[in-house]
Amino acid sequence: MRQGQSLVMTPQLLQAIKLLQLSHLELQNFVDGELERNPLLERDDGPDLPLRPEGGDGPLAADPESFARAESLNTQEGMEGRLGTGLDNVFQSEQPSAARSEANGADSLPIIGGAYGSRGGSFEDGPEGFESGLTADLSLQDHLSAQLDLAVSDAAQRIIGRHLIDAVDDSGYLAEPVAEIAARLGVGVERVEAVLRIVQGFDPSGVAARDVAECLAIQLRDRDRFDPAMQALVANLHLVAKRDFAALKRVCGVDDEDIADMVGEIRRLDPKPGRGFGGSAAETVVPDVFIRAAPDGSWLIDLNPDTLPRLLVNQTYHARVSKAARNDEEKAFIAECLQTANWLTRSLEQRARTILKVASEIVRQQDGFFAHGIEHLRPLNLKTIADAIGMHESTVSRVTSNKYLTCSRGVFEMKYFFSAAIAATGYGEAHSAEAVRFRIKQMIDEESPSAVLSDDAIVTKLKAGGIDIARRTVAKYRESLRIPSSMERRREKVAMARSER
Repeated sequence: MRQGQSLVMTPQLLQAIKLLQLSHLELQNFVDGELERNPLLERDDGPDLPLRPEGGDGPLAADPESFARAESLNTQEGMEGRLGTGLDNVFQSEQPSAARSEANGADSLPIIGGAYGSRGGSFEDGPEGFESGLTADLSLQDHLSAQLDLAVSDAAQRIIGRHLIDAVDDSGYLAEPVAEIAARLGVGVERVEAVLRIVQGFDPSGVAARDVAECLAIQLRDRDRFDPAMQALVANLHLVAKRDFAALKRVCGVDDEDIADMVGEIRRLDPKPGRGFGGSAAETVVPDVFIRAAPDGSWLIDLNPDTLPRLLVNQTYHARVSKAARNDEEKAFIAECLQTANWLTRSLEQRARTILKVASEIVRQQDGFFAHGIEHLRPLNLKTIADAIGMHESTVSRVTSNKYLTCSRGVFEMKYFFSAAIAATGYGEAHSAEAVRFRIKQMIDEESPSAVLSDDAIVTKLKAGGIDIARRTVAKYRESLRIPSSMERRREKVAMARSER
């Protein structure tokens, strides 16, 4: 026999942790699934209520007492009314479906839930008519498949062609190696290559290429411009990216005027031929928290009601079906549905409170950023926020994942406000890595063609500004900003100056 201690995570606790790290869209999908599975859950379609920290009209000031008030959302009526906690019966005025059918008469049609259930089957109600669902953007695969049917009559080649088309991504490139497609179909690589050449001749020009060089080569062949000099240029695109025109002239065997024309022609080509067709829909970032400046200089912090699912537990329906339960299995199912519904509404409430609590502390810690800009962003880590609000670091990490806040400076992921500290020279306060990265970009943007800053020069200027940083750190930050080296920048600026003349 052995005695010990262990932590047991209940399904309800696991659900609360899962909800905490879900994004807005993931949470909506999860709630939609629960609404389908649980007959006791109902969506609250009432008017939106503003979610504000307790203390209604007053701003959320940047002091500990006011931020402590922000931990409670709105009033008990506002928050619980939206999330459904503690509501007994909110559907008393609604007749049961069977009663509605009898009231409407035996000849009336049943109301079917789904796309048109709430509209009574009308195609004309609402902001968009029925015809809005009849059109869709033509996808690249559909466009290529239509051309394949016209260009290829052999059944085997059509099968190979459709597999190749399915492997084309949204940018128009072949995302799967030809050898893998050939192995999956059980045919020779040469046969797949032959069909690939047919597909590469389809519109748009350059589609189904395996890399950028092949994509540009296809487009140049269509224009009858793929001569030996242009072949050498396409084979050395890395020199084009570096603007090393001297090396390009030697490789291609042309003069200054010809190389300028050839590079200009390359730039007029489309490196992503598939982007003109309907691909996967871009997801719009919906902020979870609104940050607004108050007249007295403090900050108003609101939760976005559009990101908070509003669920209610239909206690009336629960009482009705509980009385009608005929055996233990049905009673157990009803009890489980009630428990799940109550836990879900409580978890959603706790999730909203935790998001507001973490966002409030982030605003308090990064007050300089919201007031003056990125140069005043302070070093911050998860432990600092966790200690301030009395939570674990893992909880703060889940809350800040895939959550966004919006302010006068734009929309930012909550993770953006956590950055490493860069030491200051002397006894000054440490600087945020993100603020230092911004300073580096600012200095490079302001440099002139005759005075391009090397990494060592940037280190010297930063140290003069009170930032103690190593050269390798400057190089790492510059590369993360996709800024080329000083030699490449000097070559690019000189080339641009010549072209302007």
